[in-house]
Amino acid sequence: MPTHYYTVTWDQLHRDARALAWRLMDMRPLKGIVAITRGGLIPAAIIARELECRVVETVSVVTYAKGKSGETEIGAPEVVKAPIAAGDGEGWLVIDDLVDTGTTGRVVKAILPKAHFATVYAKPAGKSLVDTFVTEVSQSTWILFPWDTEPQFAVPLVKRERPSE
Repeated sequence: MPTHYYTVTWDQLHRDARALAWRLMDMRPLKGIVAITRGGLIPAAIIARELECRVVETVSVVTYAKGKSGETEIGAPEVVKAPIAAGDGEGWLVIDDLVDTGTTGRVVKAILPKAHFATVYAKPAGKSLVDTFVTEVSQSTWILFPWDTEPQFAVPLVKRERPSE
């Protein structure tokens, strides 16, 4: 269970993805970028623009499934869409939003062993799998990405009920 939350806004994600692109500038020219769906799609689009890379491929690895109780559970990773054009990954850049435990990263690295793997954010358990990243967060931090959150009205503090003391 996460003990900390780190909220990433669209502006922050854009800045961090551009910072990642800056770190990857010397890799050009690239054959292409492979975005790990779904979280890697938006950072990959930003990085593709910044590095003037027009070839963007995807890989999709599912690690969560509905259990018998109807709750989402971690399951065995399953590649549901492989990156067709990327071969063994030589000359390709793999982008994801986050490396957490490294489960998805290990699967993708097995498919594309020669690719350069980059993420915007990295947690300690998966950090060793990543060649380049921008920001490290603790393992107990849950990152709230802008596509998973929505702005909404917050009741002013003075109008909230205080817990009895």
